Amino acid sequence: MHEMSTVRALCTQALEAANASRAGKVTAINLKIGALSHLSASHLREHLVEAAADSILEGARLEISVDEDTSADHAQEIELVSLEVE
Repeated sequence: MHEMSTVRALCTQALEAANASRAGKVTAINLKIGALSHLSASHLREHLVEAAADSILEGARLEISVDEDTSADHAQEIELVSLEVE
């Protein structure tokens, strides 16, 4: 399933950023979905909740925006914009 590999990569990226800041818990994850990524915000949210289980990402508030610009450089990607950590 392509979606889960994308979500796992996002989780890995978020965990690496959290570990670099010595965070004990991630409280919010801010993502941007490209216009051509073919993954809806609700579907992404479902997969992220599953993938974050039993990690410092579990329970984090998910803030997901959708970029409507199909000509943007990252239109096919899902971008980790920022994290809030404790």
